[in-house]
Amino acid sequence: MLRRSAAPRVVLAVLIFSPLLRSQTAPPQSGTTKDQEAAPDTLESLDGWGRPITGPAKGQKPAPAPRRDISGIWDPPPPGLGGIQVLGANAVPEDGKPEHQLPYTPLGLEALKHTKPNGGLRSVLPAETNDPVVTCDPQGIPREDLYELRTLQVFQTPQNVAILYQFGKIWRVIWTDGRELPKDPEPRWFGYSVGKWVDDYTFVVQTSGTDERTWVDRVGRPHSSDLRVEERFHRADHDTLELTVTIDDPKMYTKPWVALDRFRFVLQPPSFDVREMICSPTDFAEYNKLIGNAASDKNPK
Repeated sequence: MLRRSAAPRVVLAVLIFSPLLRSQTAPPQSGTTKDQEAAPDTLESLDGWGRPITGPAKGQKPAPAPRRDISGIWDPPPPGLGGIQVLGANAVPEDGKPEHQLPYTPLGLEALKHTKPNGGLRSVLPAETNDPVVTCDPQGIPREDLYELRTLQVFQTPQNVAILYQFGKIWRVIWTDGRELPKDPEPRWFGYSVGKWVDDYTFVVQTSGTDERTWVDRVGRPHSSDLRVEERFHRADHDTLELTVTIDDPKMYTKPWVALDRFRFVLQPPSFDVREMICSPTDFAEYNKLIGNAASDKNPK
């Protein structure tokens, strides 16, 4: 009988559950330039079949963007580490800088106290975190954009746009048939999304009705049921897609704030294979046995 080693799965669990380990070799979160520079062929610069991830051709002028089309396979330029956002939303990381302090309401500050992330300035030991993603709960929106943002595969139909995400191997539907967001929705992990073209190259998505159990980002920034998320997908040219994410939650924040600012993706060929990254409870248990609990100096019997 063919037996498969568990080692690769444990390595993947380490990559998923311990981004702090990975971030030690990642560039600093300073936008979409240094974070997205080219790198040698590593796990981060190969697709799921081990083929190199391509970047924009140097010295070659990109072709114009097609009208009202963001379909395709989009990958952050190698090594793609800018999308990990281990210190929280890329545009406003929790790094102690005054300009990155969010405009919390008193209720927002109180809600913040109840989150225990294992990253950022309020980091706790791995075994003490109450991050819902650590126990394999869905990330939801906007966190799917603000933590482990990796390869996207986008499909368009006359009625909707579907986006497939590498991290968690999940998908969501954005309706473009003219419907409005529901007035009193049943909460969903990924909420309810509608989108429209505001010009020939910019697709704007509004999302509401997200489950309050989700976090805005990895450092535990909270949201309420009134959360409204705006995503702007701008196709700058044929090979470049930029994503901007704005958070609007009047219960938690005194004004809207930009969480992701023109984060850049590069179009990949149709033969590109998206790497699988799935939260597996069994791999998580193995990770805790070998790394998580041990690193926290907690070893339950």
